[in-house]
Amino acid sequence: MVQWLWSDSAGARVARLPLVPLAGLYSAVMWWRTRKRGQRPPARLPLPTIAVGNLSVGGTGKTPLAAWIAEYCARHGHTPAVLLRGYGADEELVHARLVPRAVVVANPDRVAGAALARARGAKICVLDDAYQLIGVARDLNIALVSAESAAGSPWPLPAGPWRERWGTLDRADVIIVTRKRASSGAAAAVADRLSAAHPGVPICIAALELSHLEGMQSGARQMLDVLTSRPVIAVAGIADPSSFKAQLAAAGAHVQLMAYQDHHRYAPADVERLAQAARAGDNVVVTEKDAVKLRPRWPGNAPEPLVAVLAVRWERNGDVLEQAVDTVLARAPRSPES
Repeated sequence: MVQWLWSDSAGARVARLPLVPLAGLYSAVMWWRTRKRGQRPPARLPLPTIAVGNLSVGGTGKTPLAAWIAEYCARHGHTPAVLLRGYGADEELVHARLVPRAVVVANPDRVAGAALARARGAKICVLDDAYQLIGVARDLNIALVSAESAAGSPWPLPAGPWRERWGTLDRADVIIVTRKRASSGAAAAVADRLSAAHPGVPICIAALELSHLEGMQSGARQMLDVLTSRPVIAVAGIADPSSFKAQLAAAGAHVQLMAYQDHHRYAPADVERLAQAARAGDNVVVTEKDAVKLRPRWPGNAPEPLVAVLAVRWERNGDVLEQAVDTVLARAPRSPES
């Protein structure tokens, strides 16, 4: 319902009109909070710090992009810490699976979290969902803008998906336009618009695409073409389930979407419902975020679901982001094993 309300359809534009005054109030409160926090010197973490965040609510790809950066740091000899707010336990588990070499710490106090991560051997911090966290200093500030969100409502919450106005992107060192179901042309148009508004700030484009499938229990890898022309139940307790459905449909599957709220806690009845579908011969495909919650509770007498694995594919200026990360890594000590 929320995704429809924020869409660009004529009906949605009319339906959200009563919310516009609330959006104005929200925007004013956010401006005041940001201004007040900006008057205090930001807290410096004990390690070099890269922050990844966004302007809109959910669905922009913060988790895969933060994981990509953390893995890049690990490949270059620096043990990364991924610091989370701790809003949803699923995010902590997902990061631990995506980047096994990372130290993952969930703590709303990022200073305390960074201290714990350093004690555990981390050499550099990657802050997930931290663009609005202006009370913490960072060596590289990365803002994500979803091409899908950019095509919808321009209003702040609750009349639109935006936490902050686009003008606040002047705080960013690098801006990344992400796309899932949007076309490459649509993402390029958003990138060009941002480049004109923020000259001198590097603008990257990242496509978040399904790479392959893995058995939820076995980890057995399968190519996407196993879904071609087959019925699929797509299970998604994420912020943007429609993009997940579109990605599976693009792989050739006939998709029935079973959407839940973001960070959904699966009740026993939910698990049994999915298990019954799998026993009946349906192809159950889940997101990484849902797999970490379903995996320990999946009944042994039901065929395992397949996990859709996302990959980051750079379409513009991926090398520019790597250079920016390299600059921060130059200040970080290498891990002993490297």
